[in-house]
Amino acid sequence: MSLLNTLREKRSAKVAEMQGLHNAAKTANRDLEAGERARFSALEAEVRSLSNQITDAEKLAEFERFEARGETLGGEMTRELRNYSVSKALAEGMNGALTGLEAEVHQELSRGRAETRGVMVPTEILFERRDLTTTTPAGGPGNTLISTQLGGLTDRRRAMLKVESLGATVLRGLTGNLDLPRLTESGSASFVAEATPASRSDVKFGKVAMGPKTAAAEYAVSRRMLLQSYTALEPILRNDLSYLLAQKLDSVAIKGGGANEPVGILSDAEVLSIASADMKSDLPADLIAALEVDDVTGTRAFLTHTSVMAMARKVRDADGHLFSLAEIFHNERVEASTNVAATTAAAGEDPAMYPLIYGEWASLHVGYWSGVDILVNPYHADVASAGGAMLHAFLDCDVVVRHKEAFRWAEVA
Repeated sequence: MSLLNTLREKRSAKVAEMQGLHNAAKTANRDLEAGERARFSALEAEVRSLSNQITDAEKLAEFERFEARGETLGGEMTRELRNYSVSKALAEGMNGALTGLEAEVHQELSRGRAETRGVMVPTEILFERRDLTTTTPAGGPGNTLISTQLGGLTDRRRAMLKVESLGATVLRGLTGNLDLPRLTESGSASFVAEATPASRSDVKFGKVAMGPKTAAAEYAVSRRMLLQSYTALEPILRNDLSYLLAQKLDSVAIKGGGANEPVGILSDAEVLSIASADMKSDLPADLIAALEVDDVTGTRAFLTHTSVMAMARKVRDADGHLFSLAEIFHNERVEASTNVAATTAAAGEDPAMYPLIYGEWASLHVGYWSGVDILVNPYHADVASAGGAMLHAFLDCDVVVRHKEAFRWAEVA
């Protein structure tokens, strides 16, 4: 039960007791006696104190909800982001003359940065998933998105992005390196004889460091498309450009390589694995038990590759009846994506082996250092002669597992 609910229940109990004292005196057609009056006054003071605590807890809960939604631009500006145009920002940014909401957001995101290249676009905008609804008749890349001839565009097939939707903790608007402290070992308690001092014990602390690592993407667009086709270009910028960065971040959160990349769950040496097994075994139950032994609570879920899900859907009992996924994964949430990288493959064998990951996903922290920096470069050798422009997008981010015991994984044979 949350602290807020506990406080509310305590206050309700105190008020009920006050009501009982009042009703008893009213039924007897008398005033409160001295002892009852003292108790009533004490309860009144406790109710007022609890009300103040509830008010503080409600404010804190509201701030936590804002933090979880990543509302770092301020409530009013966050609501206005629905009117933000990426294509307008880039077109105006080419001439160094941002106006309107796009200029306000750029100024806010650039605050505190010594240098900003191009246009700063909020991650809330680019990483928002929208359907593509506009496009192009037949024609070459230079004239396919002119606003007088728009049709329906079919998006390409994309891997499902899962990490943030599973409940990873998202930190936005970071400026410097960040250390996340954690308690690694607790002290101990014991019973002692009368007049005997307590036994001393020590606690140990650790920390997980986060620092910006840069993800980059680029592609070419025609100048005419950028200048004339706001309506058609907008969903492409929101979906395709954002997807290039979001997919990379999602994949390294699962299995990053370190060095220039974040270290993901599967690459973290302190995140333990258990022995590989097939889907007909007790593998899901063993992963669940491994977290329970370490007292890991909170919202937990499985994540795996689509090929593992295909195996799970084929598991049958001795009579040939298929088991449901709820039975196989013991009613825990399970998600699948081709972003989950292969772990190992036996020599000369195909396909590779894929992992089944089980974790308390709030222990995975995703940090963003400001917004996405998009640089429009009309002078790139590949596009300059055709009058086009090259879009370079940069995202400073990092991913760390704060509590290593919150995850276990195993290869599915």
